[in-house]
Amino acid sequence: MEDHSGKSPDHLTINVTHRDDPVFEVTEADAFASVRKYPNIVVRGPLFGLAEQRRGDRPRWRLMGELDTGFPQMVRDELNSHLWFKARDETEDRAERRSLLAAVARLETEKTDEVSACGVRYRVVRADEFARIGDGRLEPPRATDPDDDGWDLDATEPCRTDGFVVDHAAAVGLSEGIGRAGLLQLSYTADRFPADVRADSRRALTTHPGVVLLPTTFRVVERKEMSWSMVTGQYSTPQGARRALVDHLTRPFPELPDLPGMPEVPAWMKVDEKEAAVNERAAKKFMARRRANELIVRGKRFEVVRVERMMRIGPDGPEKSRPSDVDQYGPSQIHPLMDEHGNITHGT
Repeated sequence: MEDHSGKSPDHLTINVTHRDDPVFEVTEADAFASVRKYPNIVVRGPLFGLAEQRRGDRPRWRLMGELDTGFPQMVRDELNSHLWFKARDETEDRAERRSLLAAVARLETEKTDEVSACGVRYRVVRADEFARIGDGRLEPPRATDPDDDGWDLDATEPCRTDGFVVDHAAAVGLSEGIGRAGLLQLSYTADRFPADVRADSRRALTTHPGVVLLPTTFRVVERKEMSWSMVTGQYSTPQGARRALVDHLTRPFPELPDLPGMPEVPAWMKVDEKEAAVNERAAKKFMARRRANELIVRGKRFEVVRVERMMRIGPDGPEKSRPSDVDQYGPSQIHPLMDEHGNITHGT
């Protein structure tokens, strides 16, 4: 790493502060206690999302929506759609529309993680998802994590990641500062990761030496003898994950009829009435317990766990996807052609 004289660059600065605030004090104490109880880290793998950098934000970047996608190409397609609809609906200026559509054209043919349009830089960004573990147990939600008590299974889940400013030099508490310092040298070393994945991970320690922690999320996992399997996606609050568990138990896939000429419905999609009744009773008992984080039903152990995401930062901002990151498919045209006047040509 280069020797920097004077003030360290933002991507190398961890600015620790203290606030004379009772809530801050309790949160810090809770964080230190949790790290002592769950001292080790289990890395699940990468997640991808979108970030933008507007003129007034530079050198910082701002996240656009959740960062929860498993493949970078899915995020490139999301950006493709974002820019296409922006060209269709949000401008009448031909020069702006040309700029937006030029970025769309690149995303249709190139496996690129960054495009610019109308003075804004858009980037596919990468983060590693991990959980803390101690005595063979993943960390549950902390008492100080934002939470609620509602059981509306159709409630809209808030997004704490949308609009998050990626600012490595922003002031943080002592617990987060120590946590980030401890993550600086984290890389993939386990044999279960292919050699190219491990090599890219080691390389990132030099190309993107800084670390930023994104807002915490929560998942439901099923604990097995030697491992865990994910049951739900990520949620902004522990209660969101609890609602998702109840939904998983009480709203299974409906049983579909076997139709002539159609493949047989898989057994896992069929609903057994006795099993459904057991799940319904277990869900009701779970909902009666305020902020419960474990449920055992039919021999299965479900746990609500606390999940963190770390994003590596370099001199030019957040890390993009790595060469070893896997895609299931490549770029393609996903919207009809549009000209600078907004005229759309649909295929025949």
